[in-house]
Amino acid sequence: MNIQISYDVLKPTLYIVSTPIGSLKDITLRAIEVLKSVDIILCEDTRVTSKLLDAYDIHVPLKSYQKFNERSMVLQVIEYLDNKMSVALVSDAGTPLISDPGFILVDELIGKNYNVVSIPGASALLSALVTSGILTQPFTFIGFLPRKLGEINKVLKDYVSRKESLIIYESPNRVQKTLSYMLDILGNRRVSVARELTKKFETYYRGYIKDILETTLDTRGEYVIVVEGSTTSDVKIEDPVELVLSYMKQGYDEKEAIKQASKDLGVHKSEVYKIFKIDKSS
Repeated sequence: MNIQISYDVLKPTLYIVSTPIGSLKDITLRAIEVLKSVDIILCEDTRVTSKLLDAYDIHVPLKSYQKFNERSMVLQVIEYLDNKMSVALVSDAGTPLISDPGFILVDELIGKNYNVVSIPGASALLSALVTSGILTQPFTFIGFLPRKLGEINKVLKDYVSRKESLIIYESPNRVQKTLSYMLDILGNRRVSVARELTKKFETYYRGYIKDILETTLDTRGEYVIVVEGSTTSDVKIEDPVELVLSYMKQGYDEKEAIKQASKDLGVHKSEVYKIFKIDKSS
């Protein structure tokens, strides 16, 4: 068991400090205060963090802390803390540990009874969620999907029947492909695709996945995708016509609805097509 008294001034602390996700003005007054007070700042890219520190007249040494050296830095940080030095961990943008390095360090320090304190602030996933127009809770944050198609399919299939909204990070060069995979696996759901959050060219694409795919998405700036959870009934529908109609109510066109219904029923789509067309004409 671990009990932490966070503001024990005699105990050296690791501060997890949120930094701007776009506009430099995203930073909090408290974050500035902490960054000025610590003895060293761990950061992903010293060039990126230097711009932030220069903007707020902060003069504290920087130390590179990235995925590749995360484990090897643990002992170094422990040495800093044992020498009565306080340390801040920042990422290039947003909150550390959220799709960024830091978990290994935090886990080790808590296990060794060092203080770990959060200095909250900007978060791309929450900013995208609250402006999406999609149910805000419950939600699941997936982060970046794997790169291999088989692994992507495996992750997304786990959420096909889940009701919560999903939040996914994606690069501008992969966002179109990711939306295509989502359409194939999750179906034509409502989605909000946000780019360049809090920056001058912040943009939202909202609608159904199929509609977004018909739009040319800008290839500049990181994306946050918010997709609605499953809206299908928990009651299994075995009538092909009812099943097709239920998908059409969710925004699928007739062809896609027949395709989804055939998957659910485990029959060829031509069979569902025939039954649906006969019922429609009667």
